[in-house]
Amino acid sequence: MHKRIAEIKKNEGPPKVIKNIFNNQEIENFLKLYRELPITVHNKKQNVIKKRWLQDFGKEMQKLFYERVSSIIGDFKMDNLKDEKGEDIYGLFQESYNPIGLHIDGGFNFEDQIYKQTLIPLTPVGSTVIFKNRYYGKSTNFTIDQKELEKKDLKYGQNIRSKDHIGMFGEKAFDKEIHRKFLSHEKIDNLVGLEVELIYNWEVGSLLTFDRSSLHCSSSVIDGKKIGLTTFTKR
Repeated sequence: MHKRIAEIKKNEGPPKVIKNIFNNQEIENFLKLYRELPITVHNKKQNVIKKRWLQDFGKEMQKLFYERVSSIIGDFKMDNLKDEKGEDIYGLFQESYNPIGLHIDGGFNFEDQIYKQTLIPLTPVGSTVIFKNRYYGKSTNFTIDQKELEKKDLKYGQNIRSKDHIGMFGEKAFDKEIHRKFLSHEKIDNLVGLEVELIYNWEVGSLLTFDRSSLHCSSSVIDGKKIGLTTFTKR
């Protein structure tokens, strides 16, 4: 578990959605940047393409991005994956064709004081589910799939697999109607004890920010594909 949980908790709060923080031209600039970036990972099993926002790309957008995000969450440091030179990247673009499962993005260093993460939707159809439940371990995919749990040979930046959440938040069955409408890609038994805090319906031009300790996942609402930019921060 993280060693600075007391400090982490002091900065926690409910998720926030800031509407119309980016205009149409700025969103188009993000999409142009995405098209120019090299592919970092193409996970064919999950059907997701990931691209790191490298410092050599989109320099005109970097200042704008930092100013807009810091105006919402205050001072922060980047805590994204590094590039081959060991330099910080500005975020991670993800082009997803399937919903991403239950997880947290707690980072990989227990010495860090994790802070907020942000999501900028670059396409209009999609939604993200944030749960009230929190976990203070490393970046983790939560699953009851035994084959997933047996995966140990993980590459740099890959989440560990765990079922530690089962029983941690009680034994209350998950809401069947929410499961049917938004989380049909998840086994309902994997959501035992969880309570939804926010279902964020994507709006181009808006920004979502929430605590990195919050369990969350994509919803099953998707129209072909969706593209978003995620950034992880620390203090």
